[in-house]
Amino acid sequence: MQIKILGPGCKNCVTLERVTRDAVTELGIDAQITKVTDYADIAAYGILATPGLVVDEQVVLSGRVPTKGHVKELLTPLAG
Repeated sequence: MQIKILGPGCKNCVTLERVTRDAVTELGIDAQITKVTDYADIAAYGILATPGLVVDEQVVLSGRVPTKGHVKELLTPLAG
């Protein structure tokens, strides 16, 4: 699974990365997590507000910081 955190590195982006990493660890998912900070690359995903969460090139969340539980809910069906 490829997971991308979209955002310029603000506090919310850092928080999203942390809760995503925690959720991946707790679920035991084999995932590669990368940060995308370039504005042109972020805009290419069509999101209007950061942070954004992309799983296997599909935007699953943008514009807010979810709880770890919500990230787990988002990732569980995608983990197969």
